[in-house]
Amino acid sequence: MLDNRISAARGALKGSGADLLIVTSLSNIRYISGFTGSSALLVVSEKEAFLLTDSRYTSQAAAEAPGVQVIEYAQRLEGVKRLLQEQGAQRIAFEAAHTTVAAHKDLCSVLPNLEFIPVDKELEALRTVKDASELRLLEQTAQIASEALQEILPQVRPGAVERDVALALEIAMRHRGAHGISFDFIVASGERGALPHGKASDKVIAYGELVTLDYGALYQGYCSDETVTVCVGKPDPRQVEVYETVRGAQEAAIKGARPGMTLKEVDALARSYIESRGFGSYFGHGLGHGVGIDIHEHPTVSPRGEGTVTEGMVFTIEPGIYIPGWGGVRIEDTVVVEQDGCRCITKVPKDLIVL
Repeated sequence: MLDNRISAARGALKGSGADLLIVTSLSNIRYISGFTGSSALLVVSEKEAFLLTDSRYTSQAAAEAPGVQVIEYAQRLEGVKRLLQEQGAQRIAFEAAHTTVAAHKDLCSVLPNLEFIPVDKELEALRTVKDASELRLLEQTAQIASEALQEILPQVRPGAVERDVALALEIAMRHRGAHGISFDFIVASGERGALPHGKASDKVIAYGELVTLDYGALYQGYCSDETVTVCVGKPDPRQVEVYETVRGAQEAAIKGARPGMTLKEVDALARSYIESRGFGSYFGHGLGHGVGIDIHEHPTVSPRGEGTVTEGMVFTIEPGIYIPGWGGVRIEDTVVVEQDGCRCITKVPKDLIVL
């Protein structure tokens, strides 16, 4: 598997016309080489691959990344300089999106005669379609998160504090084997539901409020992402109307998405549904994003999303309505694209849950 990924990285190198590829994103380093440490660079040539790291990680790198040559450096910049000079490279492909201005300036100062070529899109494409091993991990991660949410839902009640709900959810995930959380949980009740990224606060949940919970687990390096909006007590007609509008939009997108469609067309399935019911001005963000090693990765499903839906893609479908001074509803599932459509890998039922 890792040999295939290194070969794919060589394909990006070849397409760039460069002599060497420097990978600095830790997520991409993990994907290509298997190394999970917090400090490294991956250098790929036409025939070889080198993992540069410091003394803290040389043994770990040798165990996790058997397909590459591990090089220990005492000083990062000097280690990179020495390797590039030894390889006789003239044109270097690099990740501009993951390289600071200062780091780029340093490289140019010690290697003034080299040409640096950005290859962000080429590397981004490597992780867009998930292989079978990734899909298994993503499904396991989603299962952990979905089961944890269902366990702690009874704690979402009048008098509960948003932060306490978030903490209980994290603990339930860890009890099921999660290594961490994939992002800071959103627990937004009442009027705070109008905040698409309303992180859990000290607000006390009141009877009759909608509560949006956006959460995800981290398991063996892969993330999950799911959002559920529940009602604490019997919902009023307005709450039901908004909820059913979002639910209908999500169903339209999940049922309608197919390989070969553009990402913009998938977004439009949900957006047009919400607009047809008079709530278009309250849905401002894109419909979804890729999920994998990172919680947000390619593809982007939005009115500005580029590219087409491909079998093996994994992304979220998360329409929402956010009304200032009233509250909001978001419903999110993570789906995998299959030959005939999409399949949800997140498991909490999306009919309105009344607690």
